[in-house]
Amino acid sequence: MAVDSTHAETIALHAGWRADETNGAVAVPIYQTTSYQFRDTEHAASLFALKELGHIYTRIGNPTTGVLEARLAALEGGVASLALASGQAASALSIQNLARVGDNIVSSTDLYGGTWNLFANTLKDQGLDVRFVDPADPENFRRATDARTRAYYAETLPNPKLTVFPIAEVAAIGRELGVPLIMDNTAAPILCRPIDHGAAIVVYSTTKYLGGHGNSIGGAIIDSGNFDWEKFPQRQPALNTPDPSYHGAIWVEAVKPIGPVAYIIKARATLLRDLGPAQSPFNAFLTLQGVETVTLRMERHVQNTQKVVDFLVKRREVTRVIHPSQQTGEMRRRADVYLKGGYGALVGFELKGGLEAGRRFIDALEMFYHVANIGDARSLAIHPATTTHSQLAEESQLASGVTPGYVRLSIGIEHIDDIIADLEKGLTAAAT
Repeated sequence: MAVDSTHAETIALHAGWRADETNGAVAVPIYQTTSYQFRDTEHAASLFALKELGHIYTRIGNPTTGVLEARLAALEGGVASLALASGQAASALSIQNLARVGDNIVSSTDLYGGTWNLFANTLKDQGLDVRFVDPADPENFRRATDARTRAYYAETLPNPKLTVFPIAEVAAIGRELGVPLIMDNTAAPILCRPIDHGAAIVVYSTTKYLGGHGNSIGGAIIDSGNFDWEKFPQRQPALNTPDPSYHGAIWVEAVKPIGPVAYIIKARATLLRDLGPAQSPFNAFLTLQGVETVTLRMERHVQNTQKVVDFLVKRREVTRVIHPSQQTGEMRRRADVYLKGGYGALVGFELKGGLEAGRRFIDALEMFYHVANIGDARSLAIHPATTTHSQLAEESQLASGVTPGYVRLSIGIEHIDDIIADLEKGLTAAAT
């Protein structure tokens, strides 16, 4: 950290970088290189043996992505992070780093459709069992746990259900059993720091709010450094037994001279090395530009979204508005505990006319972009039942919060009057 601060606004601008040591450049350079010159054979051998940290090959690490990694770790209160090619890569590697064939993880049912497919199909084909449980009762995670459960997985503000996950409750269950909680915080940067509530690992699609401008795909895994992997050798064999893919290293022992980073070093030295989902230096540079303003953008996103919610609840074409501010009881309590500074920038709603009304609404919009992304500076809209969640069976769609008439909005930072005016056009068309 170039400037000592605990404030997100300052960290987002200064963590991990001050200036180029050679020429004083303030902006982080794009190190568009594949390889790095070793000082001598001893230096090269030390890098490959993890006796010394440094750059070997951009598939494994790069100075530009290194600044992004340092900045994200600082923002989340973690000790280290790993930048990856996409949020999907981050989700996959976060699990594969711990689970082997025959192992399982327990996941919340409230997931983004792409993650659900990854867990229910692709990881299943790779021999990993994913057990889906309803997070309404945190004890469901304990009930689904057996001797081969390696991790719990959830989204802070699940897209599209938008019911906040009970982070501390499930994290406490996991720490008792030796099972780390992995939290996807993509929809709630700045608003929530899952590590503060007990999460062991945080993952992001940096494509969304962190990048903020819809110009670069990326993902990240952040290691809290506070999960005691060594305490649970039978529960966590991937980090406590010799790894034949890296000279028989036992990761919890191999990294002790560096710090409590066994999880993230293993992910970099084995999975990123072998599977290769590296984030490009150029995408890391673009994402850094977004990170610098993420605190300001989240303020405007949240302000505009609450005004959209207030508008939608009064519309006769809308049967239900899905947003944390509209929840009551335990769901509202969780939102108030875990989301600081606002309830997020996503809002869903259901139209009276169902599937066809949803299509008419989307087609009538002029300013909103009809795209699959969320978290852009511009406002976005989509009809999940026919797009992002269309590969799921109807039962799985409903479990994840998608009904035929559901529309998801990602509210941008435009003037609120223009946002409301465009929504008026969509709702008028939906009612015809």
